[in-house]
Amino acid sequence: MVSDGKGARASGYWAFLVVLIGVSLAFAAILLPYFAAILWAVIVAILFEPAYRRLLVFMPARRNGAALLTLLMILAIVVLPAALLTVALLNEAATVYQRIQSGNLDPEQILVAFESGIPTWLSDALDRFGIGNIAAAKDMFGGGAAAGVRAVLGQALTIGQGVFDLFIKLMVMLYLAFFLIRDGEAIQQRVSSAIPLQTDHLELLVERFIVVVRATIKGSIVVAILQGLIGGVVLWALGIEAALLWGVLMGAASLLPAVGTGLVWVPMALYLFLSGSIWQGAVLVFCGLFVIGMVDNVVRPVLVGRETRIPDYVVLITTLGGLQLFGLHGIVIGPVIAAMFIAVWDIAATMRAQASA
Repeated sequence: MVSDGKGARASGYWAFLVVLIGVSLAFAAILLPYFAAILWAVIVAILFEPAYRRLLVFMPARRNGAALLTLLMILAIVVLPAALLTVALLNEAATVYQRIQSGNLDPEQILVAFESGIPTWLSDALDRFGIGNIAAAKDMFGGGAAAGVRAVLGQALTIGQGVFDLFIKLMVMLYLAFFLIRDGEAIQQRVSSAIPLQTDHLELLVERFIVVVRATIKGSIVVAILQGLIGGVVLWALGIEAALLWGVLMGAASLLPAVGTGLVWVPMALYLFLSGSIWQGAVLVFCGLFVIGMVDNVVRPVLVGRETRIPDYVVLITTLGGLQLFGLHGIVIGPVIAAMFIAVWDIAATMRAQASA
């Protein structure tokens, strides 16, 4: 009879576990269309939680008011500037697209100017390495690559068709962020009580998660904004067309460790030198090395702190992998998963050391 009771309890446990997994998967499937909104709601809640705590000092009995003021801060600091930048970027993309369609901007002409400016010794060196076939490159730009550029810019111009969907997701993000900011501590305690991990291990994982999210946003996104802004201003001052577009590309490139904004300004500086714009190229190189480049070396350690950084090679690989799998959201997801991976293996190593002691 005792064994029958144990068997019944065991079968009941496994049945409940199957139901729990099934319900959880169904719930995740329902939330999947709003994955981006939920992700960024969690991120902004983590980032602005210290501001909410400071507001509570002045209004301890008004949690709703403090959370609402924090939400207004998010709108003023994050949402409104991002919306204005998107509108300006779309206008610039429309201008570039129209110029390509009309033939006023031809990538093939850029390669012709590049070829005519290459010194003989450099052309011979490129030929020896098998990368000096400019004619093939012209054919590529005249065909597939140019068509690809037109397709990308054309797709950017159709983004207005998804404005309503974007607006809905933005509202969901802000709505969820309000409750995460106001009730974040209670939600964290409830989730923690349901996770079958030791308290110290769970606290380590939560702490690592919060630290990496804040470090990634402050140390990567803020630096990217600064470098993109400085790069755009420099290019505008040099008279480079579509400076805003290039500035945004610099900001995006700065998110890649060990590569950075040089992915954009180095080829541009080479083109300026080879096309005869010597002083513009020299100014761009100087600003790229000593102004744009120094932002990463000076600002990032101040915002993040060296002790919280994951090794650059891990950040690079996980950021690229995250971008490949999750798109723009992978900028945060990749390093966070890497941090969780390192933390879990640190816990495993500690447990093994304790077991062998």
